Amino acid sequence: MSKKMFGEIMRQAQKIQEEIQKKQEEVKKMTVEATSGGGMVTVQANGAGEIVSIKIDREVVNPDDIEMLEDLVLAAVNEAIKRAHELAQSEMAKVSMPFNLPGMPDLSSLFGKL
Repeated sequence: MSKKMFGEIMRQAQKIQEEIQKKQEEVKKMTVEATSGGGMVTVQANGAGEIVSIKIDREVVNPDDIEMLEDLVLAAVNEAIKRAHELAQSEMAKVSMPFNLPGMPDLSSLFGKL
């Protein structure tokens, strides 16, 4: 491989790395929402999988049944984190798509976690 060709490959790799970093920052700013209990508990998470908001309807707060509220919060949090992860994977796939050549392994894991 010539030095010129190697230099071009390195420039392209650097450009792709910059695009990946930019997309990671964009994804962190995106949010997803999940609910449980028919909308009684709503949780928002950002693209990094961090919980940014929890809303609980007053009607579901029963001091005699805290376990139900805990279950609803847990279900909504888990679903929000799952959706955030799916969002991140989907968005990062847009950047890593050039790497997904037939017969090649999925290289998206090389781009790190958000």
